[in-house]
Amino acid sequence: MLELAPWRSDLSRALHRNRSLVYARYAQLATVQANHRPANRTVVFRGFLEDSNTLKFVTDRRSNKVEQIAENPWGALCWYFPKTREQFRISGELAVITALEKDAALLRLRETAWLALSEGARTQFAWPDPGQPKNRSEVASQEPTDFSISLETFCLLLLAPQTVDHLELREQPHCRCSYTLKADDTWQQQALNP
Repeated sequence: MLELAPWRSDLSRALHRNRSLVYARYAQLATVQANHRPANRTVVFRGFLEDSNTLKFVTDRRSNKVEQIAENPWGALCWYFPKTREQFRISGELAVITALEKDAALLRLRETAWLALSEGARTQFAWPDPGQPKNRSEVASQEPTDFSISLETFCLLLLAPQTVDHLELREQPHCRCSYTLKADDTWQQQALNP
């Protein structure tokens, strides 16, 4: 079994202490576009993969980020917790789990993530293609959808961290620590100047 990273307890504590703030589950995810320019968007944290350091999010297969990740699987997450005044910057490799996934275990994780969504969240995956010009007749003509099974547009998005930077701003001087995943799958921890 994989040893959980030392930063996991700090992040779990921040999530717990900020749980009254709905938006504390929102983080900003940056990827690189084909033109080498950054793309940034807000994503909702959906938990960790069991017994791992991998973070879970969801996305629409038709969104630009899916293509960007296929071309360059590296991403950077910036997450600020206002109540505890902490910032986590997490970078690592992204993986998109689609309905065409060959690995049965990953397909089960995708289905579990789908079932954990509210019906309102599931509905968004039946909307017209994101980022395309709006067509009023397309919106009005949508058929009712069975949401008991995941739609093909639904993807599970996984971030496997390689580096984590944790900054605590509530004390003077601020505290900052970096964590780097080494080749032997252990984490190197280093205190830094803020």
